[in-house]
Amino acid sequence: MRVTDDRYCRDRLRFDLALRLIGHEARTHTIRTWTGLTEDRVRKLYRTYIAEHPQERIARRRGKSPQRCSYFLRPPRMQQEAAVLAGLFCMVGIVSHGARLDPHALSVAQGELLCLAYETYLGLVAEPRISFEHAAFLVLALAHGDELTLSHCNACGALTVDDRYALRASACGVCAPAARGLPDEAPAGPAMRAPAVPAAARGTPAPARLGPVGRG
Repeated sequence: MRVTDDRYCRDRLRFDLALRLIGHEARTHTIRTWTGLTEDRVRKLYRTYIAEHPQERIARRRGKSPQRCSYFLRPPRMQQEAAVLAGLFCMVGIVSHGARLDPHALSVAQGELLCLAYETYLGLVAEPRISFEHAAFLVLALAHGDELTLSHCNACGALTVDDRYALRASACGVCAPAARGLPDEAPAGPAMRAPAVPAAARGTPAPARLGPVGRG
């Protein structure tokens, strides 16, 4: 294989991932972080494959990406969904014990695994509340481990996403309100709609399949 062929393959993978992220309404900064493409290239991709095809109906998000870990810790419904998403991150291998993700050196393969986990979450959860932008923030926060950590509910053993510095015992979104004698809180914010993957990215094979987590 010639060097130019190898470069073409790498660029094609980046473009496919960028279109997949655009389909999830990711912001330009998030697309740049996970693909390595320049802002100008991202804008051109959006203009060529989305803006010129109104039937795609994909929103262009503005503003800053999420930065608050507390978003995933309340209400109980959000705790449950964050735990589901975190479990999928572990299953596809993008989050693992002792491994950290460098936000300045993310690979295309890692971006594809993030998309796979998020798309699976959308298929599993009824009326999902976590946007792709929050999912991308969650995976980096869990991999970094400074504010959020994975643990298990003391009552039922379910996987939980917890504040690393919390003094209370870990409890999942189901057991926590039950222990306090309170009804489960209503979910905050509108439900997420199903992902609209751009036509140019449809048919791209998934890089992995979900399987059981290996025992270390």
